[in-house]
Amino acid sequence: MAIASINPATGVTLKTFDALSATQIEECLERAAEGFAHHRRTSLAERVPMMLRAAEILDTEKNDFAKLMTTEMGKPIKAAVAEAEKCALVCRYYAENAERHLADEIIETNATQSYVRFQPLGVVLAIMPWNFPFWQVFRFAAPALMAGNAGLLKHASNVPQCAMAIEDIFRRAGFSEGAFQTLLVGADVVEQLLEDSRVAAVTLTGSEPAGRSVASIAGKQIKKVVLELGGSDPFIVMPSADLEAAATTAVKARTINNGQSCIAAKRFIVDARVYDDFEKRFVDVMKALRVGDPMDEATDIGPLATEQILKDVEEQVQVSVAAGAKILTGGQKFKAAGKLAGGNFFEPTVLADIPKDSPAYGDEIFGPVASLFRVANIDEAIELANATPFGLGAAAWTGDAAERERFIDEIEAGSVFINGMVASDPRLPFGGVKHSGYGRELGEFGIREFVNIKTVWIK
Repeated sequence: MAIASINPATGVTLKTFDALSATQIEECLERAAEGFAHHRRTSLAERVPMMLRAAEILDTEKNDFAKLMTTEMGKPIKAAVAEAEKCALVCRYYAENAERHLADEIIETNATQSYVRFQPLGVVLAIMPWNFPFWQVFRFAAPALMAGNAGLLKHASNVPQCAMAIEDIFRRAGFSEGAFQTLLVGADVVEQLLEDSRVAAVTLTGSEPAGRSVASIAGKQIKKVVLELGGSDPFIVMPSADLEAAATTAVKARTINNGQSCIAAKRFIVDARVYDDFEKRFVDVMKALRVGDPMDEATDIGPLATEQILKDVEEQVQVSVAAGAKILTGGQKFKAAGKLAGGNFFEPTVLADIPKDSPAYGDEIFGPVASLFRVANIDEAIELANATPFGLGAAAWTGDAAERERFIDEIEAGSVFINGMVASDPRLPFGGVKHSGYGRELGEFGIREFVNIKTVWIK
């Protein structure tokens, strides 16, 4: 895939970039190794003001960064501003909490003194996706840099200007040369980077096939890997739930980021006793969403990020309908006019009566397409929620304490949200199980992923 900024709202190519040459890649790797050697020797007290400065830059220039995100991948401008603000939040969180998370842990043994010390691993390669072009990077970079690691970013090829802006933020924040670099390279270079001895570990957020490939290559080199892959998150609604709040939140949970989020709710599993009521509320709100120019603050749904993603979503819906699924609203490309006529727009869509052998039943549809399911009771709800190879997040709506505990205990996912939508939070660990990956980002667990957990024993 060419490294280029293509406005998904218009289809116009704005800027193209040459991939780094072999010589340039070698220079970046050497600079990263030297950068790590310097950065690891800085104290946490020295890193804190730099990370706080990065947060300040993000807050001060959030509108500019938002326009860049929206231009390159199409998210509504209000969501893009919120993303920049969230990046500032994660920078502040680790600036304020890294010392506590990385403090020596005293362990009483037969030694005179024994404790655990957390030390940086080295240069960490981050392979990041386009859907949250700033947030996905900062939720890795903030803890990694505060722990003393250096970062190399191989970003998605359709958001190169976002990638370069992130490198510039850390440079302006005062981090040393080589502590964080963007590599404008294609996927064909990833194996070479992973095999290089100067790269100590890798984190990837992306598709299941990409995760399998990266984990396989890194495994042969015995290098630490964190994977955050796809999801087909369930959103369960029980009779005791607040249906109005559930339906309104369900629409937001499905259409956030134009429906292009791994933790977006995708399968809506509703108890038969309230199914008809929920369906009407849900479909009515979906129909009312405004599709259009993502730069317009009144827009709810912007374009999908690429023409290929639009084709994939359209095909998944068509195949599901051909298999027997019923369209309750939407179901096809959205015909925009004027300058947006070449954009990658898809109608907010709700499908019901979905057969098991169709894409809408358990596959990840990366667009504003919701799958509705009717179940008889909580047993069926949990069974259906777990009937997917993915296990990233899950939401369950109930006012019953016993049901709540069953959802928490029995749903196979990295996170379970009760009476709310799944969302990442700098204070809480984030990640999945099953084919959604392994390892954790954020919180205390996230900053400890890329450290040497060293046992110290002194007689």
